[in-house]
Amino acid sequence: MKALLVNYEYCTGCHSCEVACRNELGLAAGEFGIKITEVGPYKYTEDLGLENNWEWVYVPVLTKACNLCEDRSKLGKLPSCVQACQAWCLYYGEAEDLVKKFDGKTRWSLFSK
Repeated sequence: MKALLVNYEYCTGCHSCEVACRNELGLAAGEFGIKITEVGPYKYTEDLGLENNWEWVYVPVLTKACNLCEDRSKLGKLPSCVQACQAWCLYYGEAEDLVKKFDGKTRWSLFSK
């Protein structure tokens, strides 16, 4: 099963994946195949032993319009979002192989269709 793996510890929220996806699928303005969700900024009130008590993250989330770029994938190409990612935090491949990238040190999300 093909899947998309996101290491959202390193996503900078640049929206390159959104734009590349919209262009690939021909979506109208305001429609998305992948959407960057911004979480934060917020400050933890308790000392959790963290290096920094502030958190502000970006999480790319697949929408119903995402088809993991079926046409591109059939040609051996990466999905447009993965190719356009400037932070190199998106990976595409077999779900079983992608799970092996989990390192226990950063935050990951695995999406499949």
